[in-house]
Amino acid sequence: MTGIQKATEKNLMVFSGRSHPELAGEVSEILGTPLVPTSAYDFANGEIYVRYEESVRGCDAFVIQSHTAPINDWIMEHLLMVDALKRASAKRITVVMPFYGYGRQDKKHRGREPISARMVADLFKTAGADRLIAVDLHTDQIQGFFDGPVDHLMAMPVLADHVKATYGGQRLAVVSPDAGRIKVAERWSARLGGVPLAFIHKTRRTDRPNESAANRVVGDVAGRTCVLVDDMIDTGGTIVNAAEALMNDGAAGVVIAATHAILSDPAVDRLKNSAAVEVVLTNTLPIAPEREFDKLTKLSIAPLLARAIREVFEDGSVTELFDGHA
Repeated sequence: MTGIQKATEKNLMVFSGRSHPELAGEVSEILGTPLVPTSAYDFANGEIYVRYEESVRGCDAFVIQSHTAPINDWIMEHLLMVDALKRASAKRITVVMPFYGYGRQDKKHRGREPISARMVADLFKTAGADRLIAVDLHTDQIQGFFDGPVDHLMAMPVLADHVKATYGGQRLAVVSPDAGRIKVAERWSARLGGVPLAFIHKTRRTDRPNESAANRVVGDVAGRTCVLVDDMIDTGGTIVNAAEALMNDGAAGVVIAATHAILSDPAVDRLKNSAAVEVVLTNTLPIAPEREFDKLTKLSIAPLLARAIREVFEDGSVTELFDGHA
């Protein structure tokens, strides 16, 4: 009986790629499960090598990798880690991607374009992934790109609770940087006690990425501290222009809150010199010490990821981690 019992025991194992080891280490510490020792390095021609230093046979594997720059390298390493687990007879493989690479390319805007977000999902399925865990996907439809369970976690409660604790005594408004993210702003409004909503009407240029041509505030923000919410900050142009438009429309102040700190140049300089009094981000992506600045507040997403991993491992419910929006 002892051998049979041992064969049916569940074995949680957590693995980390090289893109954001600090976050993976924090998650493993919360779970009380050490990261599995892994050898990973690059060959001279740029090819990536991965090997686990202990047996993974029959384990419930969770592979953590943030898709940060250089994004193609880290996605490839993530795929190779999944393939290595599959070939080493892991029982179930869950891919944990705090930031889903290529998530903005989720549909065709013009002819002859790829749907890259779908291709990424297909690649992980082909590599051997059984399940995905991601935080704040750029659009909900990406969940349908993967042929298997997808746990779409929301960072909003983490961010909103900080904003409420810091600015709760002020007259607030929640502002979406565009009309397409009004539903997210509505969840923020409910979390902050039903504060008013506004959004920025912008014209985006299809010929130039990360650039909008015009901003106009729709909603009454006069005399209010505006919480400008988005899923990511890349070059920072859109969010900084929106903050300026809010101040020009009579806002008392602007707080920028976003999940993913891509922070491509010149984002840090733009945010430093922006009208915002605070920029609140999470650590789904690494922020190098030299890219931190006085206005920045960095919140950890590790407790949310650890809880989701624990629920999946124990076959519990992850729905409440969606903040009621599965």
